[in-house]
Amino acid sequence: MPIILDGKACAQKVLDRLKIRIDTIADARPPHLTVVQVGEDAASSVYVNKKGKTATSIGMSSEIVRLPESTTTAELLTEINKRNNDDTVDGILVQLPLPPHCDERQVLEAIAPHKDVDGFHPINVGRLYSGHEPYALPCTPAGMMTLLNEYNINTSGMHAVVLGRSNIVGKPIAQLLLQENATVTLCHSRTQNLKDHLKQADLVVAAIGKPEWVTADMLKTGVVVLDVGINRLDSGELVGDVHFESVAKIAQAITPVPGGVGPMTIATLLSNTLSLYEGRFSYTVSRK
Repeated sequence: MPIILDGKACAQKVLDRLKIRIDTIADARPPHLTVVQVGEDAASSVYVNKKGKTATSIGMSSEIVRLPESTTTAELLTEINKRNNDDTVDGILVQLPLPPHCDERQVLEAIAPHKDVDGFHPINVGRLYSGHEPYALPCTPAGMMTLLNEYNINTSGMHAVVLGRSNIVGKPIAQLLLQENATVTLCHSRTQNLKDHLKQADLVVAAIGKPEWVTADMLKTGVVVLDVGINRLDSGELVGDVHFESVAKIAQAITPVPGGVGPMTIATLLSNTLSLYEGRFSYTVSRK
């Protein structure tokens, strides 16, 4: 049986540690997170509500700014600028995806880098890739690194294969793994002989949005698998990008879906918020 990398349990440990730190803040205001949502996408609404509820549960304050689907880029920028100039706001997050008529790049670049709790601003991205500490790192990749640390999985010397090259997951997790001395192969839709790359992997990060696409026959025995995917089948079942039942038979360690990477994303978001509040302006993997 593989080690099940329990993101739900690990995230709770992170949240418990955050609450202890927040409880030590005497009469000062609590850390504050603002989440901006444009439109009424049901999945986004559930996720946004969970962020706010979890923030409140550990003693933070949170604001959810809900804007109509018709909101223009200019109107959204006005809302962001208000929070940039509000000293009581520590972290700003714009829930993605935005409606097609909104300029995502312009919106993300408008968030003040020292309030960019998602780590998507070009300054934070540049700091990450140049080896300098960013104000914050993208939450899902950072959460995965914390999860690996929680289970004492040392990636130094490993051959890691990352499936997917998104700015949110694929590229930053590849960089973080490089910084931990893994050898990284970043694969994507144009990669040739993809299965050959997977067969060589000691660690696989699956973030391609294809339900149960990675199967046991593609991997070698003893692989560590981080499944970022979350896909809903016609049956209503939630599954990842990895076929859990088959891969679990040959893996050393694997994340479940749900309950793996997902909870770590929210825990890391709140960890970033507290770090920005404290003025540390850097991210460190949450350690035991």
